[in-house]
Formats: sequence, structure tokens, C-alpha cells
Amino acid sequence: MIELDEVRRLTGPNLLWDRPGAIVDVLLSGVDKPTVLKHWQTWIERLLVDFGWQNETHIYREHEYGFNFAISAPVDALYTACELAELAWHCCASELQNIALPAWRERLKELEVELAEEINPQLLSILNAAEHHRVSCLFDDDELSLGMGGNLDSWPVRALPELHQIDWSKYKDIPCALITGTNGKSTCVRLASQIAKAQGICAGVTSTDFIRVGDEIIDHGDYSGPGGARMLLRDKRTELAFLEVARGGILRRGLPVTRVDAALITNVASDHLGQYGINTVEELAEAKFVVAKALDENGVLVLNADNALVIEQSKKLDKTLCWFSLDEFNPLVQQQIAEGGRAVFVRSNELFYHHTGVFEAICKVSDIPMTLQGAAEHNIQNALGVVGLSKALGLSNNAIVSGLMSFGSNAQDNPGRGNIYQLKGCQVIVDFAHNEHGMKAVVNMARQMPAKKYIAMFGHAGDRSDQELYALTDAVLELNAELYIPVEVEKYLRGREFNEISTLVKQYMLHKNIPEKHIQLAGSALEGTKLALAHASPGDVILLFVLDEREQVHKWLSNITD
Repeated sequence: MIELDEVRRLTGPNLLWDRPGAIVDVLLSGVDKPTVLKHWQTWIERLLVDFGWQNETHIYREHEYGFNFAISAPVDALYTACELAELAWHCCASELQNIALPAWRERLKELEVELAEEINPQLLSILNAAEHHRVSCLFDDDELSLGMGGNLDSWPVRALPELHQIDWSKYKDIPCALITGTNGKSTCVRLASQIAKAQGICAGVTSTDFIRVGDEIIDHGDYSGPGGARMLLRDKRTELAFLEVARGGILRRGLPVTRVDAALITNVASDHLGQYGINTVEELAEAKFVVAKALDENGVLVLNADNALVIEQSKKLDKTLCWFSLDEFNPLVQQQIAEGGRAVFVRSNELFYHHTGVFEAICKVSDIPMTLQGAAEHNIQNALGVVGLSKALGLSNNAIVSGLMSFGSNAQDNPGRGNIYQLKGCQVIVDFAHNEHGMKAVVNMARQMPAKKYIAMFGHAGDRSDQELYALTDAVLELNAELYIPVEVEKYLRGREFNEISTLVKQYMLHKNIPEKHIQLAGSALEGTKLALAHASPGDVILLFVLDEREQVHKWLSNITD
């Protein structure tokens, strides 16, 4: 098999390198990879020269199922670069399959016409000058802006000012932080913004759920990529930006900004493998660590010392680190303390921060609402990471404590993440966790809550393999619930038939010796929620994994009266 999977632009620092350009994802089986690589290199080098781009270069990344091939290109010619890279691949694939070559010379002439329409020399001039003046320059297909927040001007990309008209002294950056990881990203950007608010700073947040400035949500949706970052940083109200950076955004386009003051990697665990050439958790860790490329010599990278994948990947870096851990005696924390470095840890139920030999007591873990008296261990880790990030950004201890104390496990502060409802004498937990690592963390939290019996509702996305669905189900079964309610998530069937997933899960649970009377299927999250409450009695704990219909579930639960 020789298959072209996707061609796309790389606009920021990315997994392969720090240059803009175009990337070609190819899938292979039954083909000699060195032969494929040799043909690709021959064709891309020939086409770059013939196209007049002999000063551009190329790079590749091999993975289990194929290659990521990339070429560099001017940032005002990335669409043309995608066409050129795709042409090189078609020529390569044709040779490999002994079929007629495409009319590549004619296609190059067409691309020269397309390039003439795409290039924007004035944009390149401003970008180069902005780099010289160390002013951030954000641009997309429609708009270019200089500076950030209140110190920003913008113009249409086809109506840019002359260099002599630009007063560079008026443009300033605002403090920015990148937050990534498999789980906890959204919670951390929200908590961090609450701490900034406590210090009187109007913080902006991008996330997979919404984009927000201060207390105003600008729009709902997945804004964890470069587009959301540009929108937030161009809002003149934004004084400090917390940018959630998801795996998909990093791999599709690269980082949204090239310079930040701090970054946080919450953890790395298996999730969304098999996309963009990321097939192992080790490769996923490498992708997450791309955020370190945006840190300069003064930037701080906050890392989870309790996560083996994070620890291993950190060995490849030369950055200022702040380690956080649930255990004061974690070896990396102890090493940081011995060397005067930054560390955040728990000592006798209290959060501590260390730097340059000074230990600062922050607050008691049990006083932080989102930890549920310490039962939500994953949220203790999130709090530790955000403390390290906040200290790196120069936020005060008073603001940190105030933010931690005022951020709750409710749908207002942290929608979809460990939300607690007290209903009819029961405790109801609503969470969006959808991978094994996250679901185990929430199940562990629920098990710390005394219950007469447990009830669990859950559903899975259809793009998971059967084995992945079984592993996710095993994570829920650790709750040892009296009733399990597998639900169908119609929005995320992704190629599966309706009721296929819940039926498959039920059969697996029966195979695991769960009595059939303890399993009831539901057609949606809202239907499953109503079923769970109907079977509940005072003293029960109900765990609802809600991947879809979160707003409907929240409204229904909020309208229940005792």
C-alpha cells in the first residue's frame, strides 16, 4: 500500500522543526521504506530547484506506518508549498508503482502562476522587521497584527503599511503561557485565569471548550489551535494569556506563538494514537514537548515529576524546569531543592513551592475546593502545576491562594470536569474524561467518596479500536458499581452503527462476569442520566461520564428538586 493521507501547512514551530512549510503524511505497507525515502528525496530536490526554491530544504520523520515529509517555504507561499510537496509525492508514488508520471513540468508552470497570486512581499518585510524589533506579529489569510492585547494594531494582509509608517515602540507583548498534556489542560487554563483575576489581571483563555476574555466567553467551540490564540491575543482587553495547546493543533499547524514566558505539561498518557504519524505514547510525549520550543532563555517549563513519559522526554531538554509532584520526596523534586531550583509539592496535606532555598507554604490541599478534601488526586496535580506556572509568571502568593480557594468543582467554574451535584441525598459527579488515564483518575476520585452503592454511566467514541473500548470499560469497572449504564454517543459514532458500541461493551462486561441485571443500556447521555437517578437512593454516588449533551445534562440535573 502506498497512500497519501494528508497535505497541510505548517505555520509555527512543530514536531519536525521550527520552520514554516508544508507537510505530506503518507501511509505505507509492504513497501521498502528506504526505497520510498530515496525516491521522495530525489523528486523533492528536483522540483525545488526547477521551481526556483533551491534555497528551501526538506526533512522527514519515519514512523511505524509511513513517513511525514516536509519542505520549508516562505510563510506567504504555504498553499503553493502544499501543492509542490503533493506533486513531489505523486511523482514519487508513480515511480514506485511503475505507472506513468504526472505532467509535472506543466504543473510547475501552473504553480508559478498560483505563487504569483499568493506571495505578499510587504508581509515578509514586516515579519522580518518585527523579528528584528522583537515584536510579535500574528497573521492569517485575512489579517496581520503587531503587538498583543491593548498594545496592538492590525491591518488587512493586502493593505499593509510601509515600514517607515510603523512606530515599533508602541507595540508590546503581553505575558503568555502554553498549557498542554493528555488530561487536565482545560482545568489548568481555567484555574490559572482565576488566579490572574484574583491579582486584578484580565486574563484570556483558549481551550477545547471556548475562548474567554475575563468573564466573557467570546465563542464556544474548540479553540485550542492557532486561530483561537490569534483571536485572544488580538483582543485589546487581554492582559495575560493562557493558551491550551492540544495535540491536534501542534501536529496540524505547529505552535500558535513563537515566544512565551512559561509552559505547563500536565501529563502524557495514551490518547488519540494513530493520527498524524503518532502511534505510540512515546511519540505522543515528543509531540507534547514541542511547547518547549517557544520558551526563551528566561522561560520556565513546568513538568509533572510523577509521570514517567514526561520524565523521560525531559532528558532531551536544556530548559529552566519547575517539577511538581504529590510526593515531597520524589527524586526530581529533591534534586531541584538541592540545586536551588523550582519545585512544587505536597508536604503533610499542604502545597509548598521552593526556589533558591526558600520554601513557601501556599495552602492546605483540603482547603482547595476542586480537590474534594483530597479525594480528587488528579486535581491536586493540576493545582500543583498551576502553582508552578503562576510563580513562573510572577503572580503573587495571595492571588494564588485566592484563586485556588475560589475555583470550585461546579459547572460554572469548570464545566464538564468533576462537577458535583447534591441531589436527593446522592452525590452526582459529571465528567468529560474520555481516555483511560482520565477515566481512571475520576473513578479513583469517586471511590474515595463513601457510598451505599455506586452507579456509573459511560460511553465511548467510535473511532477507538475494540481493544481500546475494552480498556476504557475496564477503567470504569474499577468502580465496582451496582449498576452500569453504557450509553450510545451518536455524535461520535465515527463510522460505527448506532447501538454497536454499547452492545459491544455490554458483551464485554458479561464476559467479565458482570451480571446482566447490573447492566442497562441507554440511547443517549441524557437518557442514561435519567436512568441513573431513577435507580439511585440516598447515600449513593453516581458517576456520569458525559461526552455529549453536557449542557442538557447540566440543565436537567440543575432543575431537580429534593
